[in-house]
Amino acid sequence: MRKGILFVSTMAGQPFGGSEELWTRTAMVLRKQDVAVAASVHGWPQLDRRISELSRAGVDLQSRPVKPSVLDLARRYMSGKTKIAFDIERSFGKLSPSLVVISNGFVVPPIELAEMCVAKGWPFATIAHVNLPSWWPSDEEAARFRKVLPLARRCFFVSEANRALAQKQLDYDFDNSEIVRNPLVIDIDAPIPWPPDSDEEPLRMACVGRLSAEKGLDILLEVLANPCWTERRWRLTLCGNGPIREALERLVKRLKLQDRISFAGHVTVGEIWRENHILIMPSRHEGLPLTIVEAMFCGRPAVATNVGGNSEVIKDGITGFLAEAAVADCFSRALERMWTQRVGLEEMGKLAAASIRELMPDDPIRIFAEKIKTLANLQ
Repeated sequence: MRKGILFVSTMAGQPFGGSEELWTRTAMVLRKQDVAVAASVHGWPQLDRRISELSRAGVDLQSRPVKPSVLDLARRYMSGKTKIAFDIERSFGKLSPSLVVISNGFVVPPIELAEMCVAKGWPFATIAHVNLPSWWPSDEEAARFRKVLPLARRCFFVSEANRALAQKQLDYDFDNSEIVRNPLVIDIDAPIPWPPDSDEEPLRMACVGRLSAEKGLDILLEVLANPCWTERRWRLTLCGNGPIREALERLVKRLKLQDRISFAGHVTVGEIWRENHILIMPSRHEGLPLTIVEAMFCGRPAVATNVGGNSEVIKDGITGFLAEAAVADCFSRALERMWTQRVGLEEMGKLAAASIRELMPDDPIRIFAEKIKTLANLQ
């Protein structure tokens, strides 16, 4: 590959997630513009259809093997490379991409991969989709990142909060960084009409996202098991699937909340917000969650923890409610504020819809594709 883009996705926790939307859709746009595109993804028994579509669009798609052969294991051992660096070298080592774009489900790329780009003279850029306050690299690893990240043509972050935290963790100012917005996966021109509600009807709340530990759903269930909430009229729907669904179902039964809480699995955004009044997001960490942006576009406020970029889109008490931290006491106070103002939630949703439309670009994919071409000198 010459004068083309190589996308490398480091996400290995699931076949497709929110962090994949930006690079996959950008790759499709670039192909439509006749830019040569290659991509490396974690191998799965069956690739997600949105990944497979890349190949059909002309992207040179390579899956990194989950279970490498004995010969490959021996070769990797002899090379001294980590798995991802070895796989990229094997698949694309003879190419000369104009730019390597490393999309990370985390804040930094695998250090060996970034160092390999530098060693091979490959221009590269990184995309950071999330950061964790609990993550701190060792002194040795931080020094390696301070050496290699200034050589990136750009370090993209999806929220200012994640960038500020990374600056502290690595003691690096990220002068070569900027904020980029993820695309919406919904086609909504106007807010969805507010669901019917009255004093006789329960407040209908929805959690939307992967059922995994970082989403903090155990915190929410602990709060809702409090006697003050069991006396109120509400229902909660958990929309999504994930590795701890059964554990959450057991916890719901243990807390005797099964008459109030339901598990809906995957539900379309339109279906969710035609039926529910408010989004609840007790996450322990985030980048800038699409679920909040989508809910606001649909005219729904959110109760969320003040993590990642949540405070960059939610105006506390105006377009939603922010809990100070992902602990039960803090989230309980935020939910209590929401409950006392529930008669104003519809108006708050209207303000949320107007606010998010001012913050988010009309076509983030087109904008990002142009940035990538500029960085790759393909304009």
